[in-house]
Amino acid sequence: MRLQIFDVEHGACSLLTADNNMRLMIDCGHNSDTGWKPGTYLTQQGIRTLEMLAVTNYDEDHASGSRDLFANIDVKWLWRNKSVSGPTLRQLKSDTGMGPGIERLCDAIENVYTGGTAGSPDPVFQGLVKRTCFYNNYPAFDDENNLSMAVFLDCHGKGVMFTGDLEKPGFAELLKNQGFREALKATRVYIASHHGRESGCSEEVAALLTSVNYVVISDKGYEHETQNTMAFYRKIANGGPFRDEATRHVLTTRNDGRIGFNFSADSWGAY
Repeated sequence: MRLQIFDVEHGACSLLTADNNMRLMIDCGHNSDTGWKPGTYLTQQGIRTLEMLAVTNYDEDHASGSRDLFANIDVKWLWRNKSVSGPTLRQLKSDTGMGPGIERLCDAIENVYTGGTAGSPDPVFQGLVKRTCFYNNYPAFDDENNLSMAVFLDCHGKGVMFTGDLEKPGFAELLKNQGFREALKATRVYIASHHGRESGCSEEVAALLTSVNYVVISDKGYEHETQNTMAFYRKIANGGPFRDEATRHVLTTRNDGRIGFNFSADSWGAY
């Protein structure tokens, strides 16, 4: 089983390929500097079908490659915060404006994946990937960041947690859920919320991340003060080998480019 975390600047896009070659993409950002786009990349790999797309956050940087993805790839399932309907998403974007990626995603929600998803995709993964999601409901929260969907993947017993752009108020509410707390305890790879910004650093969450080896930050350059949180995340992570380095704690797409993890029943590691 392989997880790839792509370099999409201050965006998000990852791909999990299960042992049966079924695929789950988490977010679908793109890289404007290099021209990398998720649908084009999959096509170049000879892939025409994506079993599931998970959307963790309803902001453009998590969906900027959606037009390319839907144009090139048959996306079977959509996994998202279902408390946010298409019209609600349009309303949430009425103040700041809706980018083309979110516009395309919104169109898919309204016209293809009506009701939120097209059904349960679990049989596709044949139990190889155990998946759980946690999110706050609209209208209890009415901002896109705290409506982010946290995605927990159990990959051969190794937990991977994606947290979208959750901020401290959203985390505080999710922490009332014992299942979310247990998932944090089982997490070995933690994808930092909000691209590493301070607003996504929760001391309460950090206290539960006792098994984490690697924290991954998807960011670009010295923007939004993401580098100011490196010490916070380095303190959380237990560390592990990465490429030619004996021990790394925090990995960033800014410095490391595309980041990968392999998982098997007997071992796992970063590359």
